[in-house]
Amino acid sequence: MGASLYRELADLLTKSGCKFVRQAKGSHEYWNSPITNRFFVVPSNIEKRHTANAVLKQAGLPKASDTKGC
Repeated sequence: MGASLYRELADLLTKSGCKFVRQAKGSHEYWNSPITNRFFVVPSNIEKRHTANAVLKQAGLPKASDTKGC
């Protein structure tokens, strides 16, 4: 399997103003987006760019297709 994209995604979310809220069930985390004013779940073992792009969409951010691995 490929390397986890979590760290790169978490950095991108933080730079965009999203806030980590709390640890969720298992290896997931709850985050809040100031753009959409919604909560969303981020798995900490993201290996596919499609999953990373789905998280970005929930956060109200554009796809990170130019980012390595996303």
